[in-house]
Amino acid sequence: MIEHADHTPRFGALIIGDELLTGRRRDRHMEAVIERLDARGLELAWARLIGDDPQLLTRTLGETFAGGDIVFSFGGIGATPDDRTRQCCAEAVGRPLERHPEAEAAMREQFGAETTEQRLRMVEFPAGAWMIPNPVNRVAGFSWGDHHFVPGFPRMAWPMVEWVLDTHYAHLQAPGRTLQRAVRVPGAREGAMIPLLERFTAAYPDLRISCLPGGGRERGFEVELGVRGPAPRATEALEALTRELEAAGYGWEPVADATPGAGNGPTP
Repeated sequence: MIEHADHTPRFGALIIGDELLTGRRRDRHMEAVIERLDARGLELAWARLIGDDPQLLTRTLGETFAGGDIVFSFGGIGATPDDRTRQCCAEAVGRPLERHPEAEAAMREQFGAETTEQRLRMVEFPAGAWMIPNPVNRVAGFSWGDHHFVPGFPRMAWPMVEWVLDTHYAHLQAPGRTLQRAVRVPGAREGAMIPLLERFTAAYPDLRISCLPGGGRERGFEVELGVRGPAPRATEALEALTRELEAAGYGWEPVADATPGAGNGPTP
C-alpha cells in the first residue's frame, strides 16, 4: 500500500467480464464503490473495465499489484470456464492455487452434501491469500495484499466491499473529510472561465477544480464550476470563487449537494 501526497492511499476498481464489454450487462459496481468510499471520507482514483481474456487479466493484475494501490476486483471468481480471475491472480503473484481451509469449511456448512468438486473450485485461492466472508451464500471471496476479489453479483459484492473497508482500512476513514461543492453559472461559456480556473487551480493545489459546460444555443450556455477536497478548504475556495464570479458580473446558483451519496440539500 503506497500513500500519496495527502498520506491517503489511492483506491482503484477492476470490473471484469466480457458481458460488460458486449453490452449484455451494465456495470453497477463503480457507482457503488464510489458511494461506499465517499461515506468513509475516501475516494476512487481509477477504474478499469476489462474482459475475461486471461492474458490481458494477468497483465493488468501485474500492473495493479506493482502500483501499490488498494484495489477492489469485481467478477470472475466463480467455477465456470470463463471465470479466470483466481487463476490470473495466482499467476500474477507467482503462487499456486490451493484450497483455503476456512473458505472450504464455510462452503461445506452452507451446502452440506451438495458441496461438489465444481463448487470447491471457488475456494481455491492463491497460496497465502485470506478470505472475505460472503454474507449471502457463504462462498468466500479473497484478498491478496491490498487487492480484494469479490463476486460480480452486486448483492454479494457490495457488503463484502464494506466488510473489507471496515475491517482492514478503518484507520483511513474520516467521514466528512472530503467535500464536493458546485455552482451553476448561467450565461457563461467554458472558454471564458479558463483564466479564473487557472488562478484557482494555482491558488488551491490541494483541491480539484472542475468545469462542466452545459446548455446550448437554444436554452443558453452555462457552466458548472466545482471544487472537491478537504471540507474547510473546499468551502473557502467556493466562497472565493463565487465572489470573483460576482465581481466579473456573473450570477450563480448552488447545485444540489455534489458529494456522491449525499442528500439533496442546497449548497450552504
